[in-house]
Amino acid sequence: MVILELVIVFAAIFLGARLGGVGIGFAGGLGVFALALAGVKPGTIPFDVISIVMAVIAAISAMQVAGGMDYLVLQTEKLLRRNPKHITLLAPIVTYFLTVLAGTGNISLSALPVIAEVSKEQGIKPSRPLSTAVVAAQIAITASPISAAVVYMSSVMEGHGISYLHLLMVLMPSTLCAIVLTSLIISLFFDSKLHDDPVYQKRFKEGLISLRGNKVLEVKPRAKASVGIFLLGVLSVVAYAVISSPGMGLITTPIMTTNSAILIIMLSVATIITLMCKVDTDLILASGTFKAGMSACLCILGVAWLGDTFVQANLGWIKETAGGLIQSHPWLLAVIFFFSSALLYSQAATAKALMPLALALSVSPLTAVAAFPAVSGLFILPTYPTLVAAVQMDDTGSTRIGRLVFNHPFFIPGTLAIVLSVIFSFALGSIIL
Repeated sequence: MVILELVIVFAAIFLGARLGGVGIGFAGGLGVFALALAGVKPGTIPFDVISIVMAVIAAISAMQVAGGMDYLVLQTEKLLRRNPKHITLLAPIVTYFLTVLAGTGNISLSALPVIAEVSKEQGIKPSRPLSTAVVAAQIAITASPISAAVVYMSSVMEGHGISYLHLLMVLMPSTLCAIVLTSLIISLFFDSKLHDDPVYQKRFKEGLISLRGNKVLEVKPRAKASVGIFLLGVLSVVAYAVISSPGMGLITTPIMTTNSAILIIMLSVATIITLMCKVDTDLILASGTFKAGMSACLCILGVAWLGDTFVQANLGWIKETAGGLIQSHPWLLAVIFFFSSALLYSQAATAKALMPLALALSVSPLTAVAAFPAVSGLFILPTYPTLVAAVQMDDTGSTRIGRLVFNHPFFIPGTLAIVLSVIFSFALGSIIL
């Protein structure tokens, strides 16, 4: 039965990968249906994760319609154009902090065209900064104070003596250092000269390469205000999470959970931006960020539900076969998170499906926290929205998917960044936790 269930799970994931986009979520639901027909009880739907993503996306979409995203892109472009030769290092740092502040990697989509453009102007393969920038945005989810993955992780680790603040004190510097070091390695040891790329040379001769130049981006009058309101909301979430954390001892009986606080604050932020910046709510529904975010919610719904259904149905078998191995070699937990995240298509969904299992196998809290960044292996399969967008935005052809599927420019920097994140998290966690 386990083999049959595994076949159903992988068949659903493969079908979802073929369909692409929101089809991944559809196929996940079909997989749950097939498992139910095989006699498996459907698992738990991660509504808490989905609701957080929806609330954050609502606030970001309102900010986008108000012009806030254009304002951030303009500031990003100014930074990159002031230091164009260092774009391979600066691009991932920019997308990292954008994602940390927004709680979703979709915000990095706005910076990718700028990164590709500046790279071309400097004769640098856009694939170098684009690949590290996409990876940085994915890993930054595990360090964002308002991401569903971190909020869930915090709620789990509170019972093991690790507070929300201590969790961020480990994850933020560890992941940032890993991203910076990865970017340096990629820029030093991999060929970054665009004119050496045969695909670029061919496309250039065919006249398929275009440069935008220094075209000035128009920003709406209230754009800066919308960004300020959103950042104030992020700070409010962090402040509440810190003071309500049992580990901090500041509030003995919090009025609500951190999950509820995020929902309330982010929806309030969306409302305030809509009122103060005079946003047309119909435009919010049509915005690219809203569409991408809601698509992500459907993907999490289907794939995470599928993963939880299989794990819960075979919990005893998994403990029996993997329990002793993980206890003897704790680093394998990061490997499991890494490959599972590519299938579950979400950092939060992966953590929710596997973290309770890991702790049930008596993995130490330090190991669980150190392995947490490994849930960011969404780049393994070249189907994730930000990855696909990076490929489409690079008209030089340097950012391309190979015939073997896995031989794409995101795999090496992504794997390296996650390995370094896990190592740094373990080292720093040994001191702080």
